[in-house]
Amino acid sequence: QVQLVESGGGLVQPGGSLRLSCAASRSRLSIYVMGWYRQAPGKERELVARINSGGSTNYADSVKGRFTISRDNAKKTVYLQMNSLKPEDTAVYYCNLDLYDGSTWSHYWGQGTQVTVSS
Repeated sequence: QVQLVESGGGLVQPGGSLRLSCAASRSRLSIYVMGWYRQAPGKERELVARINSGGSTNYADSVKGRFTISRDNAKKTVYLQMNSLKPEDTAVYYCNLDLYDGSTWSHYWGQGTQVTVSS
């Protein structure tokens, strides 16, 4: 079992920045995809950004050019730097880890962290 510990959410004004962090409890991550999803009230959960073990990234069109996902392999941590935040970015942000053990994929979620963009 892997636990994901998120931090960094909060309240920010439009145009501001926040950085989210997600640390995995597993001692070693080999083949994986790790990223962030978000869910606003009344809406479905959607992909924000993700990065795989090879370093490839992809982003939702709505955040391209504003958000950057990165990782620290030694710390088993993924970061989401969010700049030029808009009110429509308000949501609960969830960290996700898809981990391959050589035969199967396992899926893990963090508890979620609230991001509110408001003046």
